[in-house]
Amino acid sequence: MTKERPADSSPEDSSPSDEASRAGAADRKKGAADRKKGARPPYEKARDELASLVKRLEAGGLTLEQSLELWERGEELADICEDWLEGARARLAAAVARRDDRGERSDRGGRSQDGSASSAETPF
Repeated sequence: MTKERPADSSPEDSSPSDEASRAGAADRKKGAADRKKGARPPYEKARDELASLVKRLEAGGLTLEQSLELWERGEELADICEDWLEGARARLAAAVARRDDRGERSDRGGRSQDGSASSAETPF
């Protein structure tokens, strides 16, 4: 649902919120194009975009439709971030499991595999 500007209005007639709306529309179009291509933004980009959306929503001054569009995009970005974090957790768990399989792990009590105290457990 895009509003077209009446033919008799000029860019000078637009308010700051109109400018922000046009900028947001451009961002949404780019984001939609990326999603159609199946591109998933890197975690940091998704996180930063999500933070930006939150600031825009908190600032107010948006129409209900604009707010809903930002909210929906925010939900998408939150899902993307969660997917990245789940992947990172899985990679860490796999790395720990590989280390455990090689017998390189000290247990959480501060003792090595041979039962001796680790240096972390000794106060001096």
